[in-house]
Amino acid sequence: MRVVLAEDSVLLRAGLTKLLNDGGFEVVAAVSDAETLLAAVAEQKPDVVVLDVRMPPTHTDEGIRAALVLRRQYPDMAVCVLSQYVEERYARDLMSLGTSKVGYLLKDRVAQVSDFLDALHRVADGGTALDPEVVEQLLVRQGDDPLERLTPREQDVLRLMAEGRSNNGITEILRVSHSAVEKYVTNIFMKLDLPPTDTDHRRVLAVLKYLRT
Repeated sequence: MRVVLAEDSVLLRAGLTKLLNDGGFEVVAAVSDAETLLAAVAEQKPDVVVLDVRMPPTHTDEGIRAALVLRRQYPDMAVCVLSQYVEERYARDLMSLGTSKVGYLLKDRVAQVSDFLDALHRVADGGTALDPEVVEQLLVRQGDDPLERLTPREQDVLRLMAEGRSNNGITEILRVSHSAVEKYVTNIFMKLDLPPTDTDHRRVLAVLKYLRT
């Protein structure tokens, strides 16, 4: 699986390149700024783009703005954002462009290399990988909140769904039966007015539906 990596820190860029290559990915370009990133993606047409939020020249939001451009120009390309913090406004925009093939992970909260690689594989395979803190902040909104319809346990399940967990994964984490998880998920879809579809996208839409209002 081919990857274009964008990270302005020389040491971190080299470390991520080795980590990804050792983890079964092929880093076809590793760049330090958003402009070079967009050119590398246009040339290499990678399967996945991994990029930092802050990059030159201002070290503010060049990376996340580049991610939004990539999401619009290449909707079939997976994009995983790495950040030191949650840039809530841009995170909302990033997710509102589509709920598949997207990740938003916080660098300081990646405890295991295997967890990072698993999340990247999940994003590349069409799924979603959101850090729990990202989910928490995205769930905060002004005024009427449809999530108030959910019970505390259903909200727990919803957060795990947004992190990209399967029903089996939720069963293990919450230590409840598989049938109980299925019931919680069904209730969530019903309470958030999400009808059945032929895809699994509504698992994430259940969390992010309010972003589209």
